[in-house]
Amino acid sequence: MRFLKAFCMTLGMFSVLPLPKHFWDEDCAGLMMPYLPVAGVIIGAIWWGAAELLRYMQIVPALSAGLMTLVMFFMPGLIHLDGFMDTSDAVLSRRPVEEKIRILKDPHTGSFAVIMIAALFIMQFAAALVLFGEGWNGAFKLFIPITVISRCCTAFAALSLRPAGHSSYINMFRKNAKTAYSVFTVCFSVCAIAFAYYTGGVYGLIAAAAVALGYVVSMTCVYRSMNGVSGDLAGFSLVVSELCGVIALAAI
Repeated sequence: MRFLKAFCMTLGMFSVLPLPKHFWDEDCAGLMMPYLPVAGVIIGAIWWGAAELLRYMQIVPALSAGLMTLVMFFMPGLIHLDGFMDTSDAVLSRRPVEEKIRILKDPHTGSFAVIMIAALFIMQFAAALVLFGEGWNGAFKLFIPITVISRCCTAFAALSLRPAGHSSYINMFRKNAKTAYSVFTVCFSVCAIAFAYYTGGVYGLIAAAAVALGYVVSMTCVYRSMNGVSGDLAGFSLVVSELCGVIALAAI
């Protein structure tokens, strides 16, 4: 029951999937990070299904790309986009760490967040447009390893990196966390890479590498800037890594 409750908590927090009942148990919060990649399988499968449905309906590529972009961002419940915008405001302000933390917690939206979210939507739409217009037919299957690997990286970062002093979410997720949880996320990511290779061969490996590299680079930058990891920073890197994966699919 504890594991089922943690899984439902993960889906309830990190997706818009309707659940028959919403659970919240503080004692199960430490299990949410290992379940995050599992939620990624479901989200990636929905991305894939939505893309195939749009292609089957023969909707014009531009409209299909626009709808697909909305699915990609709304399916996780916009929680990662919130972190993306907050982190953009804080890090790009180039202020001292204390001031960045204040900006990160500020509920108001700054100009850097608006600029970055516009750039994000433009790039995601452009990549989706290429996939619907002239992309490789098997590319949509790789949405699954993209969403899984990005969440494996997020779970590993949350469980392994030094939490920022202001982060309450990371401390909550690390409550009663075990080394086995980090090992599980690594093993799950290996399975996702294997699936990417099985599905797309070398192209699948390129997409998987783009996701992992995008996460590592973006997390390194914001981690150093904020002297630790927080939920917002993890969401920022997840969004960037998935964008890198989709762009890689469009480029190949």
